Amino acid sequence: MAGETKNYHASTGVDEFYYGEVGDGMVASYIERVEYLQNIDVDMPQEITRAYGDNKTAEMAVSNGDIKVTSAFHKIPMEDKQRLLGLEVKEGITYMGSKDNPPYVATIFAKTYEDGSKEYVGLPKGLFTRPKIAGKTKEDGTEFSSEEIEAQFMDRKIDGLDEEKSVAFAVDKKGETINRDLLFQKIFGKPYPTGEQGGVEA
Repeated sequence: MAGETKNYHASTGVDEFYYGEVGDGMVASYIERVEYLQNIDVDMPQEITRAYGDNKTAEMAVSNGDIKVTSAFHKIPMEDKQRLLGLEVKEGITYMGSKDNPPYVATIFAKTYEDGSKEYVGLPKGLFTRPKIAGKTKEDGTEFSSEEIEAQFMDRKIDGLDEEKSVAFAVDKKGETINRDLLFQKIFGKPYPTGEQGGVEA
């Protein structure tokens, strides 16, 4: 680490959103890409609690909150909603109900930088919740809508680590993919998809 040049460039975009159903295991049954990611927020709250004695702080500890993810896409295809939300499909009709059971999924997305480098963020186990249904009348000009979907993630066993983790990061310089490929193996238990749409079945 010593002697390496640190990168202080801020990210300028997002790309490569992938998800895969992991259930209670460590290997995804498939990896699927959702294109046209517009923005994504990963909220990882922490709170410091204090114990007092003799009119001063005796001890401090960090309490970790739930990891929440909000993703906005140009559009989320119906096929992806069906998989992410565990929706029932019959005769070409998709149904939502109170007994819907979304599967545990892992996700990876990339933050892009102007120098061509990428930072990949992996979330190993979580559940997505139903997005809002919204529509708006067309007016004089064309205005594109976007779709948001939320999820919460939890700790999961990751191969090679003693303790369960809930978020992982990997950075590659321009033209490199070593850390990206390793992250896909750690999060999905499968290699990085090489197909155009990124679909890799079990």
